[in-house]
Amino acid sequence: MEPRYQQLTEALADFLPAGRIIQDPSLCLAYGTDASFYRLVPKMVLRLASQDEVARVLQLCRQHRIHCTFRAAGTSLSGQAVSDSVLITLTDDWRRHRILDDGRQIALQPGVIGADANRYLAPFGRKIGPDPASINSCKIGGIAANNASGMCCGTAQNSYQTLHGLALVLADGTRLDTRDPQSRARFAEQKTELLAGLQRLSEEVKANRELSERIRHKYRLKNTTGYSLNALVDFADPFDILAHLMIGSEGTLGFMAEVSYNTVPDHPFKASCLLVYPEIETTCRAVTALAGTEVAAVELMDGRALKSIADKPGMPAFVRELDLEAAALLVEVHGADEAELLAKCEQAMAAVADFERRNEVPFTQDKTTCATLWAMRKGMFPAVGAVRETGTTVIIEDVAFPVEQLAPAVRKLTDLFDRFGYSEAIIFGHALAGNLHFVFTQGFDSQAELDRYGGFMDAVAQLVAVEYQGSLKAEHGTGRNMAPYVELEWGQDGYALMQKIKALFDPDGILNPGVILNDDRQAHLKDLKPLPAADDIVDKCIECGFCEVVCPSRDLSLTPRQRIVLFRELQRRAAQGETGEDGLEQVFRYQGVDTCAATGLCAQRCPVGINTGDLVRQLRTARYRKFEPIARWSADHFSATTALVGMGLNSAALGRRLLGERTLGKLNRGLRQASKNRVPLWLPETPAANRHSPSASSPHQGRPKVVYFPSCASRTLGQSPGAKDGRSLTEVTQAVLERAGFDVVLPAELTSLCCGQPWQSKGMMALADGKAAELEARLWQASEQGRWPVLMDTSPCAKRSREQAGLPLAIFEPVQFILEQALERLELKPVQETVLLHITCSSRHLGLADKMLELASRCAARVVVPEHIDCCGFAGDKGFTTPELNASALKPLRAQVPPGCSRGVSNSRTCELGLSHHSGVNYESILYLVDEASR
Repeated sequence: MEPRYQQLTEALADFLPAGRIIQDPSLCLAYGTDASFYRLVPKMVLRLASQDEVARVLQLCRQHRIHCTFRAAGTSLSGQAVSDSVLITLTDDWRRHRILDDGRQIALQPGVIGADANRYLAPFGRKIGPDPASINSCKIGGIAANNASGMCCGTAQNSYQTLHGLALVLADGTRLDTRDPQSRARFAEQKTELLAGLQRLSEEVKANRELSERIRHKYRLKNTTGYSLNALVDFADPFDILAHLMIGSEGTLGFMAEVSYNTVPDHPFKASCLLVYPEIETTCRAVTALAGTEVAAVELMDGRALKSIADKPGMPAFVRELDLEAAALLVEVHGADEAELLAKCEQAMAAVADFERRNEVPFTQDKTTCATLWAMRKGMFPAVGAVRETGTTVIIEDVAFPVEQLAPAVRKLTDLFDRFGYSEAIIFGHALAGNLHFVFTQGFDSQAELDRYGGFMDAVAQLVAVEYQGSLKAEHGTGRNMAPYVELEWGQDGYALMQKIKALFDPDGILNPGVILNDDRQAHLKDLKPLPAADDIVDKCIECGFCEVVCPSRDLSLTPRQRIVLFRELQRRAAQGETGEDGLEQVFRYQGVDTCAATGLCAQRCPVGINTGDLVRQLRTARYRKFEPIARWSADHFSATTALVGMGLNSAALGRRLLGERTLGKLNRGLRQASKNRVPLWLPETPAANRHSPSASSPHQGRPKVVYFPSCASRTLGQSPGAKDGRSLTEVTQAVLERAGFDVVLPAELTSLCCGQPWQSKGMMALADGKAAELEARLWQASEQGRWPVLMDTSPCAKRSREQAGLPLAIFEPVQFILEQALERLELKPVQETVLLHITCSSRHLGLADKMLELASRCAARVVVPEHIDCCGFAGDKGFTTPELNASALKPLRAQVPPGCSRGVSNSRTCELGLSHHSGVNYESILYLVDEASR
């Protein structure tokens, strides 16, 4: 390590915990990766928790002349969030928000996810203006730093236009809150030259009519190429100029510690339609016509884009018949009420009445149809990604043309695809703003491919910036990708103006060098990210990072994206016969494999549906092979196995009574330490064994039957010690079924049955599938060949059984069963208390999140779903064997328990143990709540 980095490390250790200064080369590789196709490996990654820490780190970097780069969610596409020096990331301490003026304003820290901001504003009927496609994953820091926009916000509702004010830290550690008069006064004394310089630049620009007009023209379009020069034209107050220059500055001018937005209405009434035209010219003329109406969004899709998703489920049949000349518009309108909505729909259709349509899906408010139409548009990017060759990457560029010139521009862009051999390329985009995205696949493994890409980008730059005077970056930020072309777009005087801005804010050039301004005209062809073949399960991964927000290990070890990055590097080394001495294999064993919950929530967020848990289970197969004889014995003698577990539970319960909770916990921790954590963790919430034996009902004439399969967890575990209702889950389930008037049927040889989940989680798929098949046969028999529904009292078992089923069985977990089979037979009266609800991973996979909330709300006066907890991390037995995963995943939980709340509900027995432990209130099956509400 260079001496200056060593000195920086020593200085950082004075105020940062060692765990937040990451220098391990393997982890720097993992954490240093973002969604772009560039690869720089930082020398250190810092996880900062406060504005004080940011200021001190920046002062130290400046003192030691060390470059640094800020990173929010790492979903940026243009290389603006990678570094070969110091990468600054944020802990979860940056997720606070303040709602002001009845929702008309909202103050957001940079770690708040965009979709969360809108969720906070939803009760006020408001939202933030920017609506990027990545809003469920990207964070406010990135949204503001890139001036990201989206499908509906256009140029009127982006961060620049809706900014109220912000708090920031400059490169030398100086702080400013533009919303605070006292802060402004202090800053005016500290930074006289900066403010005077901005004032001077503004006056110079306003005096230069040609440059002023060029700036105004550029920002009539969507434009994120270079700095927000419109700030120098739009404002006179240097504080306003400064604040708006920060927007879209991509971390090159300072750090935004909080951003206040003026919010926009989120109209409750929405309708969408799909209009298909025979060729692009007619389509673009329709766009121009629609621009004069009150539509909220107009998305253009060319013929190739339509072809890429034609065979996807739910697509209108006519899409398969379209030729490549066809193009379509997806139109959405919003209204404060139904009358306003219908009026806007009629206005839009009248505007395009003169343009002959080839096909259409008329305006509809049907949520399912609208969701299908928008899934069609959003599925185009992953459609290209799914068919790319292994080793290539998917590149999505975004440009903007004047709307009136859209048709010829699209034709010429398509000609460039053909000229440079990008036959798979597709075009779609936000047509009202003239903003087009084009997606293509590109390899970087040969000079010929580099030359092809370089020639293509040169041609695109000439077409967009010179021939059409458009924007080379409409909403994705300049980054490294377009930095070499900024001067081409803006001219020498515009580029020189940006250099002066950079010098005023960051005279030492420590902030994100090479981004936005870069003298190397070949920079976009350097430091390109390799995507070597690794495994079919993950080879389609483009490292976008959409998965990270739902990963339970994201604050403990690695995320799915980071696991794939390290796995690819391991496989590359193996393929090339390299032996690394950086400990990557050892790091990956714990960080990549041991701490993965493998619940597959990442697949729900992944654009191409990758379940990193499948890869991890595959890797566990080899590791656990030596235990296969024991595992096989447990599968063949499952009744004895669960009996032994019950004996262990009762022994622990006896130990608690004799020794006391504290002594038993201390003894368990000592045994874990001595055994190197091979002894499972004992939790105070661990129950004694379940003493209740489920029994079949006596048959009643005319009563419906239900096959009840108690999971092995509920058959084995009794109720937790702190619970108000001491009955076990099996006892409560049978009570609810009896009250609903069902005859209960139990499968034969119940104690030997299991869905196979314990073996699946260890990668022992043959044993897991064998147990699943055995269970299915018994359920088929008990249900009279599928005549009667099957209720499984925990959702993980129901999910796995549904996935493995080869026979037409109607398998339910508790929530869906109550709502669809038992609700009419029960009289529910809400319990007058506040109840916490945890939606399990398996319930999310089954699409039951809203159903869980519905049922809980029918049974309790108030239901609270804690935020930022998608998976609890207990993951079967991980809560006992790798308890730090459960602790990390549930770290935000205890602070969200409402005053007076004494219980939570869910539908997974083991998850409930961890939830109880980390919340301080007892979690139990939602069936307990149903039982109480139906008495």
